[in-house]
Amino acid sequence: MPSPIASYFTQAFGLLSLASALALPVPVNDGSPIRVLIGDLKTKITSPIGQSIANQLLGLETSQSSVVGTPPSNGQGLGACKSSTDPCCIYYSLSKDLSSDFTGPTGRCNDLARAAIRLGFHDAGTWSQSLAASGQDFGGADGSLVLFGEISRGENRGLEGIVAAAKKYQNKYGVGMADLIQYMATHAVDATQAAPNGLLPPVTGNPDSLIALFADKTIPAHDLAALLGAHSTSKQFHVDSSQSGAPQDSTPGVWDVSFYNETIQNPAPKGVFRFASDLVLAKDPRVSTEWNSFIDDQKHWNEDYATAYVRLSLLGVNNINNLTECSATLPVARPTFPGSSEGGFDG
Repeated sequence: MPSPIASYFTQAFGLLSLASALALPVPVNDGSPIRVLIGDLKTKITSPIGQSIANQLLGLETSQSSVVGTPPSNGQGLGACKSSTDPCCIYYSLSKDLSSDFTGPTGRCNDLARAAIRLGFHDAGTWSQSLAASGQDFGGADGSLVLFGEISRGENRGLEGIVAAAKKYQNKYGVGMADLIQYMATHAVDATQAAPNGLLPPVTGNPDSLIALFADKTIPAHDLAALLGAHSTSKQFHVDSSQSGAPQDSTPGVWDVSFYNETIQNPAPKGVFRFASDLVLAKDPRVSTEWNSFIDDQKHWNEDYATAYVRLSLLGVNNINNLTECSATLPVARPTFPGSSEGGFDG
C-alpha cells in the first residue's frame, strides 16, 4: 500500500494533496541544518497552502498525516466526492484502483507498490540547484521519466512495469503524469523536456559524492538518512542478478525501521541484500548519528521521512502557491498489524 505518513501531492490543474494535519504547528527542528525554501516560495508566499508548505520545508510544521485507523471496506479514501466541482473528485476513483493494484495476496504491499515508491524518487530526484541557478531549471517532479522515455536510462532499469501502469492510469483518469507519479509514490506540473541525466545516486557511490549530490537538491545529510529508509520496502533485481528479488530488510511488505538496524547488523540477516552505498553512508559521521537514531524509533523516522519527502516531491515545481489539498482521497493509514516493528505501517 502507498506510504501513509508523507504529505501527498497532485499537481495537474494546480492540485496538491497535503497532509491532513495542516493546522497542527508541530516543530520538527531536532538539530538538522538550516533549511531553505524551493520553487516559487523562494520569492513570494501568496497563499495559505504556500505558507503551510513553506512551514513544512523549514521544519516549523509537521508533514505527517494524523489520519490513522482501519481502512474503509470500500477501498476508497477518507470519504467520497460530494460535488462535481471538487477538483479532487477523480482521485477518489484513482485511489481505489491503486489500493487494489498495490496490495498483494497477504494484504501487504506488492512489487508494483514498491516500484511506485522508487518511481517517485527517480522522477523527482532529477533536479539540481546548481543547474537551476545557471538557467537549467527543469527536471524534478515533472513526470519526464515516463513522458520522455527516461526508462531507457540505466538507473531506471526495473521500472518498466510501473511505467506501463502509470500510462494505463493516465489514460483512464486523464490526470497529469507528474501528479500521478507522486500520488502513486505516497498513496509537479508535467514536463516539457527530458530531465538532466546523471543526477540520481548510484548504489556504488561513495559518501562524499552522494552527500554532495543530495545537497545540490537542497537535501542535507540529515534528510538523506531519512529518505534512505524507503529501502525498508525495496527489493533489488539488477544490482546482483544472482540474488534477484532480494529485499533490503527482512520486512519488505512493511513500512518500518527494520532497515536501519539490519543494514549495520553483522552478519546481514539471511536473504537481505545490502546496497554498498547504504553500508558506507550508515558509517559516515554526517549520516550515522541520525541513522542510528531511527533504530527502533518509528515515530522519529515517520516525522523525518515525511518532511524530507515533501521537499523531494516538490523539486523543480514552481507553482507551489497554487496547489490544492486532496488528502481526503487517500486510504487511512494502518499503524499496527502483525509483522510490523514498533508500529510500522503497511507499506
